[in-house]
Amino acid sequence: MIVVDTNVIGYLYLASPHSRQAEHALLKDPSWAAPVLWRSEFRNVLALYLRKRWLTLQASQQIMSEALSLMEDREYEVDSKEVLKLVAVGNCSAYDCEFVVLAQELAIRLVTVDKQVLKDFPHVAVSLETFVGGDL
Repeated sequence: MIVVDTNVIGYLYLASPHSRQAEHALLKDPSWAAPVLWRSEFRNVLALYLRKRWLTLQASQQIMSEALSLMEDREYEVDSKEVLKLVAVGNCSAYDCEFVVLAQELAIRLVTVDKQVLKDFPHVAVSLETFVGGDL
């Protein structure tokens, strides 16, 4: 099992330069975990795609449904005190720190492309590229 941030989940469903790496990450480890926060962040991404008319309402609803199925039974609440402790020692948002806290609590890696998370928490975070073994 790995913790993935919302960006990695998004790359799996929305075309980007990292989409192929996200697909390979899922093949390498199909047990993805995330804090419940991922849902709101992902809905916000889909809202942008809707507003820009890059997706239809039906397509965005289908993508959300598929993502929810992928993450089913692997969504977690995290301790606010632990999140704030990390905020106090780094430069990441509280949102980002939720993913770090979850990875720490589960004693697993956080796969991300977020440069600040990778810089502030190298003991927990690993880049998507490194996780899948480089560029594909």
